[in-house]
Amino acid sequence: MKKLLTTSALLLSAMPMASYASECGKVTIADMNWNSATVIANIDRFILANGYECDAELVPGDTMPTGTSMIEKGEPDIAPEFWSNSLKAALDKGVAEGRLRYAGKTLSEGGVEGFWVPKFLVDKDPSIATIEGVKKNANLFKHPEDPSKSAFYGCPAGWNCQISSGNLFNALNLEEEGFELIDPGSGAGLSGSIAKAYERGEGWFGYYWAPTAVLGKYEMVKVDFGSGIDEEHFKTCTTDAECLDPKPTMYPPSAVDTVITESFAKRAPEAVSYLANRSFTTADLNSLLAWMEENQADGEIAGEYFLNNHADIWSQWVSPEVAKKVKSAL
Repeated sequence: MKKLLTTSALLLSAMPMASYASECGKVTIADMNWNSATVIANIDRFILANGYECDAELVPGDTMPTGTSMIEKGEPDIAPEFWSNSLKAALDKGVAEGRLRYAGKTLSEGGVEGFWVPKFLVDKDPSIATIEGVKKNANLFKHPEDPSKSAFYGCPAGWNCQISSGNLFNALNLEEEGFELIDPGSGAGLSGSIAKAYERGEGWFGYYWAPTAVLGKYEMVKVDFGSGIDEEHFKTCTTDAECLDPKPTMYPPSAVDTVITESFAKRAPEAVSYLANRSFTTADLNSLLAWMEENQADGEIAGEYFLNNHADIWSQWVSPEVAKKVKSAL
């Protein structure tokens, strides 16, 4: 009799978990082809699988094809890191039609873009954190091929940010101050120029963005133009290759969201609650990406490293019960 009661109790205790799992069911997560997105996708997969009993799997993804597939086909269920401004109209239409939902902010501060200088220069002269201070100290930013000129590193040719960084270079009258706009040739060339300057203790001035491994490894300061943010001008002129009269404006934060299908949202509200709470600061993600690069880790290994070493962060995204399950799985 005692054995029968124990067995019955175990069955009853298992029932909510089985129901929980059936609600979540199979979940597909877009594994985007850049480091921050792939590590977040792996973190989500582990937490959803072990904390919420979802049958979670990663599928290859990229911004345009993933967004289009979610709108038209209802799959994948989750895009963990979606730079939504690039497909804003289509995503908003998908939300209005009841196909998609913005679950939460992937980056609490949004994506960060700007012109940067090394922190060690600002520590010596705080004015270098402003565009006027950069101009007055133009001699610190030597051109790699012509010491008589100063260097500003823009975006590689063909990237969207090539237009904005070029227009702001003109708006800030940097050429008149002796600067020459340098095309680094590639993303690796741009990040490599920062690493080289930092390790030599030399000046560097140019465009970059976060979250990135480079800004996690090397302390850089975003230069203040003293202009504030003119979002309307940024959208209509700064990002337009045909803009004839660009004006100074700081880069507005880029919206970086977790986008999910409405069908997933309806069947797995507890899992959706996790995604709504799951948000990284730029500093935390920069640091994780720097570790990932230094250790040549893929998204799965970096995700496990984060979960093992930063329970102080991720445990705030879930209930104590879910956190216990995840820790047990680790």
